[in-house]
Amino acid sequence: MLTVDSINTYYGKSHILHDVSFEANQDEVVALLGRNGVGKTTTMRSIIGLTPPRSGTIRFDGEDITGESASRIANRGIGYVPQDRGMFPRLTVEENLRMGLGREPFDRERMERIFERFPRVEERLEQRAGTLSGGEQQMVAMARALMRDPKLVLMDEPTEGLMPSLIPEIKRITQDIANEGYTIVIVEQRVDLVLDIADRVYLMDNGRIERQTTPDELRENETLLEQYLGVQ
Repeated sequence: MLTVDSINTYYGKSHILHDVSFEANQDEVVALLGRNGVGKTTTMRSIIGLTPPRSGTIRFDGEDITGESASRIANRGIGYVPQDRGMFPRLTVEENLRMGLGREPFDRERMERIFERFPRVEERLEQRAGTLSGGEQQMVAMARALMRDPKLVLMDEPTEGLMPSLIPEIKRITQDIANEGYTIVIVEQRVDLVLDIADRVYLMDNGRIERQTTPDELRENETLLEQYLGVQ
């Protein structure tokens, strides 16, 4: 499904990602874990085409997508939930959702399926996105990423900045999406969420993938959590 092979990404002269390699197979949930500032978001932006790598390759469904535009990559079947949610605050919720279609025609049946998963989004269709709560904006961002029925969904910190009471709902929605057969690559600070939904975990530090592991191994090895996340 997705293969990231030895990518190096820069911001200006700053070398952020160093030979990052990992893969996500069909129907898998793969998590990138690490402290703030280790390159997780840059990895996501590199995959989706917002910050293309200077070297290395990114392959999706057997095709080299390295350096393609974000719109072309989205058309290939990759949905993206950005860290900042990417709302257009003056547009309504419905208009924000339609932005996720790109040039694809509106599909009422697909929209109804999305509303089944996100009933609160349907209730807010005519409301301006900028007036929503953080949790509601996150649901709109997740719904928008599914508008084209992608094969792969990239989720960057879906619970960041949310009230603790909303975390279980976001977790449930993420698990539901995974159970429906979507492949997911998720960046997340909440270790408990990752341990419950991920099939495999890559630990990042200083712009590098340092280790591939599993939720079971992380549960049993507290040293890894302390080393890479500062969790004690």
